[in-house]
Amino acid sequence: MNFNVSEVKVKALLEKMSRLGISENDLIEKFIKSSGHGGQKVNKASSCVYLKHSPTGIEVKCQKERSQALNRYYARKILADKIEALIMGTLSEERKQIEKIKRQKRKKSRRAKLKILEEKHKHSIKKNLRSDIQNYEE
Repeated sequence: MNFNVSEVKVKALLEKMSRLGISENDLIEKFIKSSGHGGQKVNKASSCVYLKHSPTGIEVKCQKERSQALNRYYARKILADKIEALIMGTLSEERKQIEKIKRQKRKKSRRAKLKILEEKHKHSIKKNLRSDIQNYEE
């Protein structure tokens, strides 16, 4: 298979697919026209790759790059990651990232706000102690 990526990456992908029990015969691959950025190239050429893993029913559509060969590589990589997450029963990296952002954006509790204000107050006292001694002459 020629994916226009280094042999090391292809070897790693094929190894991961075989470890997870993903066979090329189980994959249904279609090429469709991309949409969005890329201009005439993506509007005329079928560079978007659609992959479906028959045993699990997992579907992947990849139009990350303008090149069909690269999209074939990335689609297989994404599919392997999804199947691995399904087998391991763990949250995928993408899901972990989404959860992390949600926690960061969540409104702070009153107790957390008070703690932050207390720390700020301590820090301001420390900074005031660093200032020069002024107006001690009488």
